[in-house]
Amino acid sequence: MREKLELLERRRAESEQGGGPERIKAQHAKGKLSARERLDVLLDEGSFVELDRFVTHRSHDFGLESQQVYGDGVVTGSGKISGRPVYVFSQDFTVLGGSLSETYAEKICKVMDLAVRNGCPVIGLNDSGGARIQEGVVSLGGYAEIFLRNTMASGVIPQISAILGPCAGGAVYSPAITDFIYMVKGTSYMFVTGPNVVKTVTHEDVTMERLGGADTHAGTSGVAHFSHDSELASLQAIRELFRYIPQNNLGEPPKGAGSDPRDRRDEALLDVVPDHPNKPYDMHDVLKRVVDDGEFYEVQPDFAGNILCGFAHLGAHSVGIVANQPAVLAGVLDINASTKAARFIRFCDAFNIPVVTFEDVPGFLPGVAQEHGGIIKHGAKLLYAYCEATVPKLTVITRKAYGGAYDVMSSKHIRGDYNVAWPTAEIAVMGPKGAVEILFRKEIAESADQAAATDSRVAEYTAKFANPYVAASRGYLDDIIDPRETRPRLIEALDTLATKRDRNPPRKHGNIPL
Repeated sequence: MREKLELLERRRAESEQGGGPERIKAQHAKGKLSARERLDVLLDEGSFVELDRFVTHRSHDFGLESQQVYGDGVVTGSGKISGRPVYVFSQDFTVLGGSLSETYAEKICKVMDLAVRNGCPVIGLNDSGGARIQEGVVSLGGYAEIFLRNTMASGVIPQISAILGPCAGGAVYSPAITDFIYMVKGTSYMFVTGPNVVKTVTHEDVTMERLGGADTHAGTSGVAHFSHDSELASLQAIRELFRYIPQNNLGEPPKGAGSDPRDRRDEALLDVVPDHPNKPYDMHDVLKRVVDDGEFYEVQPDFAGNILCGFAHLGAHSVGIVANQPAVLAGVLDINASTKAARFIRFCDAFNIPVVTFEDVPGFLPGVAQEHGGIIKHGAKLLYAYCEATVPKLTVITRKAYGGAYDVMSSKHIRGDYNVAWPTAEIAVMGPKGAVEILFRKEIAESADQAAATDSRVAEYTAKFANPYVAASRGYLDDIIDPRETRPRLIEALDTLATKRDRNPPRKHGNIPL
C-alpha cells in the first residue's frame, strides 16, 4: 500500500507541473499566472477540489504520442468563493498552448454539467491557443459540446468568463454566451481571426491589442464587461461580484451587510440636479448617496457611458441599477446604451435581482447613423427587457422623461411596480421649447417679439405638461418625493415587493428583436 501511495503522490506532483518549470517561467515573464495559481487567487484558501487530474489525450498522430501530460491542458474542479460553492476550469497555456482536445472538452463539459445539476455558478479562466489542430474535427466537436452547455445553462446558473490570454476562433463563442466577461489589459485578446488573417483577407494592418485587446472590447465593441490592469485585480473583481448574485435561478441574491441606516436621508441630493434643465450632472453622485455605503459595482463602465448599469445593496437588498447618465450625451438612449442595459436587465430578471431605474432621459438619439444602425430594433430590445422582467421594478425620475424613452425606462405602463419622481421631473412628449416651436409656430412667426412670445408659451407649456403632477394625477406615478427621502422610500418598496409574484404567458420563448 505504501508503495502505491508513493506512486500516487509522485503522479499528483507531476500533474501539478503543467508544461514544466521552463514554460511556467515563460508564463510569468509575460505577466501571467499559471493555471493553478489563478485558482489559488480566485478561490477560498484550501477549498479547491480537483477533478480528472489524471486525464490524458487519446491522440497519437503528429507527434502527440510523446506529449502525454496529466490533465491535458486544463485544470477542472470545484471550490468556494466566500464560502459559496462554485465550479471552475482553468486553461493551462503551458501545455500544448492550452489547445483544446477531445478529452480537454470532456473535462470542461463535466464541470458544467455538475454546475447545472447542483445549482452552482461556473467560472471559466480562458488562456488557450484554440482548437488542437492535430485532432481535427474531434476538437471542433468538443467546442460545440461546450457551446451547447453554455446555452442550456444560460439563465439557470451564473456563468462567468475571465480572458487571461489569447482566445481566438471558435473559442470566443463560449465566453460570448456567458453572463460576464473579464479581461486584462496587455495580455488578454479575443478575436474571431487574428491580425495575420485580417491582413491577408482585408489588407488591414492591425495589432493584436487594437484588434481584440481588453480596451477594445471593454470600450468599443462592448464584448467585455470589465477590464483590469492585472490578473490579480480581475480575479479579485470576480470574487466581489459574488456579493450581489445568487447561486442559481431558483435562489435569492445574497444580502448586504445592512450596516448603513435604512432611514438615512442625504441633504446633498437637494443640490445634485441643476436648476437649468439642460445642464449636465453626474448620476454617480445620486447613486452613491442612495445605495448602501455608497458602493456601486458598475458593469461595462467603459462602454456606452450614457447609461449606467451595475449592482448595489439597498437596505441589504441586492439590486441591479440602470441609470441614465446626463454627463454623457445628456443621458440619451442610443444603440449601444439600449443593448447594454437590455442584457443587464435580462440577467437580473433571470436571477431574481430587483431592478432599480434612475431616469433622466431626453429621448432616443436622432441621426442617420443611428437609424441605419437599427436604433428601432436595438431600442426595442431595452423595451422588451423591461416589459418581460417579472422581478420587482422600481423607478425614480430625477429630471427629464421625454417621449418614447419615458415609456421604455420602466414606466408604470410596462408593469413598473413602484414609480416615483422628484419635484424637478419633467414628463412630456418632448422638451417645452421644442413642443412650443411646433404647436405655436405660426403664432410665434407672426409675433412682433418672437423671443417673448416663445418664452411665454414655454412657461405655459411647462406649467401644464413639463412637470410630474400631471402624471401623478393619472396614477402613472405613485408619488412625488423629497429627493432626500429616496433611499428610505426605495427600501420600503423593496421590503413590500419581496414576495412579488408575477408570471408571463405560457410559451416556449419570446422572440426578442435581435
